[in-house]
Amino acid sequence: MKILKLKFLGLILFTYSFATAQIPAKADDCIGKYWSPDKDAHIEIYKKANQYFGKITWAKDPKKDIHNPNPALRNNDIVGSEFLIAFKFDGKDTWEKGFIYDARKGNTYKCKMWLDKNKNLSVHGYVGFSLIGQTATFWKRE
Repeated sequence: MKILKLKFLGLILFTYSFATAQIPAKADDCIGKYWSPDKDAHIEIYKKANQYFGKITWAKDPKKDIHNPNPALRNNDIVGSEFLIAFKFDGKDTWEKGFIYDARKGNTYKCKMWLDKNKNLSVHGYVGFSLIGQTATFWKRE
């Protein structure tokens, strides 16, 4: 039974590593415009100093940031807001040590991101360890 559990855990880890395959990248390769995972918003990734940020530039159904933990910001528009915050390039293939703000819940999570072979941006938000969390794909816009 113990061997079966270890094999199952190994299969999960192998599948996770394959599904999140990253390609070698240069620091500024993530800069650009993307569709949100549901293609209901446009996202722009840009650089400030030596860090990378992302903001919403258009939304199909624009809303206010009503769940923001800061009551003074709850009347702000989601469009124009930064939701990918302060990423640093690791020198190989990942932008890490950043944060993602989820306006639907008003929560901020640790985050890392990388490009897939089609130059789409995979964004992985998590609490605690990066193995546990959720990954979303932002589709490259030409």
